[in-house]
Amino acid sequence: MFAESDAYERFMGRWSRPLAALLVDFATVEAGQAVLDVGSGTGALALAVVGAVPNARVTGVDPSDTFVRDAASRVVTGGVTFQVGDAQALQLRDATFDRTLALLVLNFIPDRAKALREMTRVTRAGGAVAAAVWDYGQGMEMLRVFWDEAVALDPAATARDERHMPLSRQGELAALWRAEGLREVHEQSLTVQMPFASFDDYWEPFLGGQGPAGAYTAALPEAARRALEARLRNRLLGARGDGPITLRGRAWAVKGTVPDR
Repeated sequence: MFAESDAYERFMGRWSRPLAALLVDFATVEAGQAVLDVGSGTGALALAVVGAVPNARVTGVDPSDTFVRDAASRVVTGGVTFQVGDAQALQLRDATFDRTLALLVLNFIPDRAKALREMTRVTRAGGAVAAAVWDYGQGMEMLRVFWDEAVALDPAATARDERHMPLSRQGELAALWRAEGLREVHEQSLTVQMPFASFDDYWEPFLGGQGPAGAYTAALPEAARRALEARLRNRLLGARGDGPITLRGRAWAVKGTVPDR
């Protein structure tokens, strides 16, 4: 029933959970606040909010009905609801939330400025809007290693390299926040360390077809996929036998205050 969600959890959910906790702290979510989680996915950010902040009330919005149902199934506490919705046209009233957050989703939204305007609209004056996006070019090692080796084998793959993702370079999120009229804009890096038990623990999630890297892997002919696997194994393990691998993930995070209307 939740095969897509399970594949996402294996691929990116393991990263989004520790990063979510850092974003909650960065956004200074406080007890009793109403929080909107835009692009809530499998619920990592919403659950991080209620896990860290007493009595927070969280609404998660995601375009995928599958993800919404899966996120709802993970909730073991009150005060959290999920609904299907479009970040570019939120079906929510003005000035409803104290904090509006988006984790690892804003760069996938077609009209990012429109989504930010919607996030700002539903946040009260004096409240905060915050988001985080992976630094795909340098800081997200799981994907940087992957694309370096994929492009070495197939130079045409460079067009699909996530280093070209919008908002993933230092300063880009802050520039968008300022352009859309948010005040007291602050941007900083958030970094997590991810242990992998083995090479297969790193490699097999790519086979689930999640994200640009997973989609690229799933579409490769078997021989090309095996060649990429071999290059990655050598890159991560070298001459040593299989064993634990630890990689870093760095994201850029931004927050800004909603001005008086």
